[in-house]
Amino acid sequence: MSSRAVCMTRETSETRVRVELCVDGTGVSDVNCGIRMFDHFLTQVAHHGMFDIVVTASGDDQHHTVEDVAICLGKAFNEALADRKGIVRMAHAIVPMDEALCVVAVDISGRGGGYVSAPFSGVKIGDLESDMVRHFLVTFATEARITLHARVETGLNDHHKAEALFKALGRALDGACIVEPRGEGGIPSSKGMLEH
Repeated sequence: MSSRAVCMTRETSETRVRVELCVDGTGVSDVNCGIRMFDHFLTQVAHHGMFDIVVTASGDDQHHTVEDVAICLGKAFNEALADRKGIVRMAHAIVPMDEALCVVAVDISGRGGGYVSAPFSGVKIGDLESDMVRHFLVTFATEARITLHARVETGLNDHHKAEALFKALGRALDGACIVEPRGEGGIPSSKGMLEH
């Protein structure tokens, strides 16, 4: 089993969440959060990022469920990457989905922050509240302690825009998490350390 694999749980009066993550996976996922479109989008992260992800979640409302899944998944990435030795650290992805085009850039910097420009025309994307896309990305970035920039550059269909964002997130994270053999296992920072 990969040493970059963790299990994270969170139980509050509002939600129950369990996340299993293997960074060095094959893109296999089993996601059940009770929100079909959110499950679909998380599956894209796993598939296109080549992460193995299992998520089981239930909550008293959609906001709490999405937020707490983002917290758990972010914490899982933070823990799985540990001291960040040898990783590429920074990466980006530009993903088209029909008329939509999205860009995601990440820096596994130890400084959590999500900067998202993703306008949607509707209140919902399937059974997912549109604003939950932004809220997930910002919360995930904060808990993973990564800097994340995500933008919808163009698009008409809200489903296409959101799905392209999640696919781009998977691709960018994969690129940043890869171990760079030329780095000889060193910390990818001129400071000689990264917060984690």
